[in-house]
Amino acid sequence: MEVKIRETDEFIKLGQLLKKAGLVGSGVEAKEVILDGEVKVNGETEERRGRKLYDGDVVSFDGEEIKVVR
Repeated sequence: MEVKIRETDEFIKLGQLLKKAGLVGSGVEAKEVILDGEVKVNGETEERRGRKLYDGDVVSFDGEEIKVVR
C-alpha cells in the first residue's frame, strides 16, 4: 500500500499516516498502538506518534506495509 504526501507538505507524521491508511480509527488509537511498540518504521520499532515520515519511508503495522510517496 502507498500513502501519498500532499504536494504542499514535506512530510507526514506517523499517527496521521496510520489514520490516512485506514489502519486505525482515531488519533487515540494510533497513539496506543505506537506506544505499545506495534509499529515499525524502516524495520525499527517506533514509539513516537509525531515521527516525521518522508518519501520512501516504509511503515509496518498489523501485517501491512505502507510506503510513503511524494
